[in-house]
Amino acid sequence: MKDFPYTESKDTRSGFGAGLLELGRTNPNVVALCADLTGSLKMDAFQKEFPERFFQVGIAEANMIGLAAGMTIGGKIPFTGTFANFSTGRVYDQIRQSVAYSGKNVKICASHAGLTLGEDGATHQILEDVGMMKMLPHMTVINPCDFNQTKAATMAIADFEGPVYLRFGRPVVPNFTPADQKFEIGKALMLNEGTDVTILATGHLVWKSILAGKILAEKGINAEIINIHTIKPLDARAILESVRKTGCVVTAEEHQYHGGLGESVARILSQELPTPQEFVAVQDTFGESGTPDQLMEKYGLTEQAIVAAVEKVISRKKQ
Repeated sequence: MKDFPYTESKDTRSGFGAGLLELGRTNPNVVALCADLTGSLKMDAFQKEFPERFFQVGIAEANMIGLAAGMTIGGKIPFTGTFANFSTGRVYDQIRQSVAYSGKNVKICASHAGLTLGEDGATHQILEDVGMMKMLPHMTVINPCDFNQTKAATMAIADFEGPVYLRFGRPVVPNFTPADQKFEIGKALMLNEGTDVTILATGHLVWKSILAGKILAEKGINAEIINIHTIKPLDARAILESVRKTGCVVTAEEHQYHGGLGESVARILSQELPTPQEFVAVQDTFGESGTPDQLMEKYGLTEQAIVAAVEKVISRKKQ
């Protein structure tokens, strides 16, 4: 199992803030809109340096999406910012009609996604957002794994023409990807080559999958681990090439198993290469209040859960 050293842990929302600030300095068409959560979204540095390109809309998320859509007509590249729950569930109609249907170049940037929002509880956590957004025609869906990758993704989507949903989080996680990486939308990243099982992970579950890979290696199981940072468009070629080699797959995500990465992978496999698959995801339930670690443990989003899923899917392969 390949080693993945890291020197620090950072929150992915800070990667978004760093990327947005750098975009402000290099791309004069980039503007930012926030729904009363500037500090939480780490947009304050952009606001301070570019006050004339920052728009605080208050607790009016639907208006924020409408404003952003309108700004694209004048050639601006708007980045909207609020919690993932409010970025999607609260404003789905506006996104569908004014952004996706209209093909507007709006970047919907969503922090505090999934269970790891933590103590704010189920009303603020969202575990359905990837499914909601990937079903919209023309929408690109990106879920990076650490600070460096979130910064790189933030900068990359400014050069991409079309609506994008960029999902990131609140907790600090190991920062292990290269600082100088080139982010390619729709291109899966091979993290560890293996022969016994394919682990396809996204977001915070990428690091958990690396930890699981080390445990599996000690058990004599050689796991191929792939970072699926772009859920739509999905890198079907990379997935199929890996699964043809390993013969079974585990998907890992901080999302409902309905509508998430796992279902997208299952669709590809059912059409091209029927394969045993196990899902590490939230099992059709809402979250609750608790620390991020407590919630990840309770809802089965840990390296131990990934190991158990691998052992189960390998047993199915051998039947």
